[in-house]
Amino acid sequence: IATKQGHKQGRDICAGKPIRSSIASSAGHSFEYCYWISTHDMKLSFSSLLFAVCLSSASAFVEPSLFPSHVLVKSRARAVAVFAANLHSPRTKRPTSSSTLHMSASDTASPRKLSLYNSLSRAKEPFEAMASPKVTMYTCGPTVYDYAHVGNFRAFLTYDVLKRALLYLGYEVDHICNLTDVDDKIIARCDRENIGLIELTRKFERLFLDDLDALNIIRARAYPRATDHIPEMVQLIKDLEERGLAYQSKEGSWYFNVGEKEGYGQQLVQLDTKNMQSGASGAGSARGTDADEYDAEKVGARDFALWKAFKPDFDRDDATWDTEIGRGRPGWHLECSAMAKRYLGETIDIHCGGIDLKFPHHENEIAQSEGANGRPFCNCWLHNGFVNIGDEKMSKSKGNFLTLRGACPKADDVRAYRYLVVSSQYRNPLSFTKEAMGAAKGALKRMDRVRAQIDEALEKGGDISGGDNGDVAAVVKKELENFEAALVDDLSMPRAAAALFGVVKAAEKELKRVSKAEKGGEEANPPLDLAGLCAVKNAMDEMDEVFGVFYSVPKPKKDDGSVDESAGGDDGNVPIPDEVMVLVSERSAAKEAKEWDRADSLRSKIKELGYSVKDIKGGDPLVSRVG
Repeated sequence: IATKQGHKQGRDICAGKPIRSSIASSAGHSFEYCYWISTHDMKLSFSSLLFAVCLSSASAFVEPSLFPSHVLVKSRARAVAVFAANLHSPRTKRPTSSSTLHMSASDTASPRKLSLYNSLSRAKEPFEAMASPKVTMYTCGPTVYDYAHVGNFRAFLTYDVLKRALLYLGYEVDHICNLTDVDDKIIARCDRENIGLIELTRKFERLFLDDLDALNIIRARAYPRATDHIPEMVQLIKDLEERGLAYQSKEGSWYFNVGEKEGYGQQLVQLDTKNMQSGASGAGSARGTDADEYDAEKVGARDFALWKAFKPDFDRDDATWDTEIGRGRPGWHLECSAMAKRYLGETIDIHCGGIDLKFPHHENEIAQSEGANGRPFCNCWLHNGFVNIGDEKMSKSKGNFLTLRGACPKADDVRAYRYLVVSSQYRNPLSFTKEAMGAAKGALKRMDRVRAQIDEALEKGGDISGGDNGDVAAVVKKELENFEAALVDDLSMPRAAAALFGVVKAAEKELKRVSKAEKGGEEANPPLDLAGLCAVKNAMDEMDEVFGVFYSVPKPKKDDGSVDESAGGDDGNVPIPDEVMVLVSERSAAKEAKEWDRADSLRSKIKELGYSVKDIKGGDPLVSRVG
């Protein structure tokens, strides 16, 4: 199939015709396939190999293990260049692992530089990877005792945007995200529901990963569980004890000795240590209290638990371990230090989390890791803002949280939430409101409609050569430059979204020009700029490597892991008729011109066609079907 189709596609490419956008949009994994073929003893014609660069199904020809999910390859131009460089290279043996498919720095241009706001320095600064283009990235994962809520998923979407941006700019990202599968809340729920720890945590772990897939989040290389890394945590405690930074209480718990760690509480926050008591109160004997905060045997009030000794009246056999430092379970902060070191090394490039984790969790991670290893723990810390319901942070403790499945029951709701988050400035608070979700849905419908119109126009055929000279292509070039400038400026995604809509508006303007002429019984002069529209579609696909909003949402799964066939019904993807959208556009123009009577008249016409229009401050009007 590749050979037959490749000859035709190859002739078009060699003739200078742009690759069809419907094929070019899926070049990512196909590049890996093309690159693999070019270095192995397989014979394909030049045109067939070029076609493989753009054929999305090519990845099915070889083992799925050859395609790591965290690899996204940016441009087909880069693919062809690497192919050409390796066309006559010595044949090598088939790779034995996906890691061998990563290109060396000599194969590609250096990654483009970007600036990020580093919570450690409290300033925006140039990002420098220790071993560029490789980037090590650790992110705090969920406590798997319940469904994650949409506030939690803002953090995971922020990680995704950062990772996608780094990949887009030419970096290779090694991402690890932990799963907390033992703590007080998990134990309490196990007792309440009379269920085993593994049964409970594996259930919510699976549901969490399903939600990541629903949101089109690129998975991390690994999601290590705390319970699988007890030996690493025990060793970390022993290392801290050797350095005078850990001690054991009479009841058997282990604590970090904050008073012996210079600079504690001054890394990500400015902790007021003078007003903190030097000793702990005696309030630690109540059943189920956290020894981290209440144990009476701590040396100092600021000391935090590394290991919690077994308590017969609270702990469970399946949530405690017999170790050389005693029977018990790990403290919350310890697992991240141990797993970051295990998977990424003693010093990492980037660590991410919600702003609420700065203290105590991330400060304690720094103290543990640097205290045990004697080296800096992380060079760049990124923290995302809260998601608010009304004026309050969304949280389970406040009882105002919404699960992804509850807040986004339909596919277009899920995509809209992703777009709402990824188009925001990650460090600012984000309000989850009906109006905000409505505006996000409206934006996606508008983009989906333009993409469908472009595909329809390209399917009809016509001349798409000379695409670099038209007005539309000029807009595309400018907006791609704006898009990249936004990315490298601390992930300024609102500006990136403006660039995305810049190309959308250019396509709408061109389509409207031709439609208006045809409705008047005239032939558009000049004819429809197919090359420009093709450039728009390609630019939208390129920007979507970071936004990740043009995808089909998988159906949700039930608690037992089976697909819920009754869920995911989505009438939100039905496009709004062109006639309605033209009236909406004319109404917006009338409002800008302060022609209020005409704007009201157009609203009435829209309503007669079965649709309503609602103005959104700072955004496009929200159009929805009445009833």
